[in-house]
Amino acid sequence: MQRLHVHVAVNDLEKSIAFYSTLFNTAPAVLKPDYAKWMLDDPRVNFAISRCGATTGVDHLGIQVESDADLGAVAERLAAAGSEVAKQHQAACCYARSNKAWLKDPDGISWETFHTTAAATTYGEDTADKAAREPAPGQAGRAACRAAAPSRETAPAETGRAACRG
Repeated sequence: MQRLHVHVAVNDLEKSIAFYSTLFNTAPAVLKPDYAKWMLDDPRVNFAISRCGATTGVDHLGIQVESDADLGAVAERLAAAGSEVAKQHQAACCYARSNKAWLKDPDGISWETFHTTAAATTYGEDTADKAAREPAPGQAGRAACRAAAPSRETAPAETGRAACRG
């Protein structure tokens, strides 16, 4: 089964945690100083917030899958549809290790398809390389949990330093 993923960049994490906890009628499943995540079953969504963005709002969307086979199938469909897919193996982001496939939709919205394999002790980074972390004009300070340069395979990417500074 798949789960929709939504990551929202917020200005005030404490106020946002209170708001979304009330909205979802539950506390976050993961709570860190710079990040919170709810794993909801109704609706089935992985909803995360962090202070990792130059601007507030939707940071990226995604689909969480339950296996690498499911991840491969989704990535193949996206490639067949003409999307350039950037693959990552054991990327560290959002306090988790995941295999991922990133792409942008026709309007430039970042989508992440991922299979989480383990927890991580830091927020981490999951971009393909330093160049992929460079912000686009007008996007200075954007978080490192971003789509990498298209059509690149990457090795484990945890650097030991937090990608997001509050």
